[in-house]
Amino acid sequence: MSDKLFSTRDEPLASEDLDICRRVHEALCSGLDIDRSGGQAERLGALIIELYRQGVHDEDQLRLLAGGKRV
Repeated sequence: MSDKLFSTRDEPLASEDLDICRRVHEALCSGLDIDRSGGQAERLGALIIELYRQGVHDEDQLRLLAGGKRV
């Protein structure tokens, strides 16, 4: 049995990680004219965090991948 109970995807994000995700989210909401208080913005935020947890840490790549498809 593994000594590690959780994968790195289960670890909480640090404030620096959240800052990156927030900047990408704000840029995409503005660029795609998405109301940040709506469900579309929530789904976009979840997608950004999921991509970040999967290892996409570059802001430009996050914007490209998350903004390439409307949510």
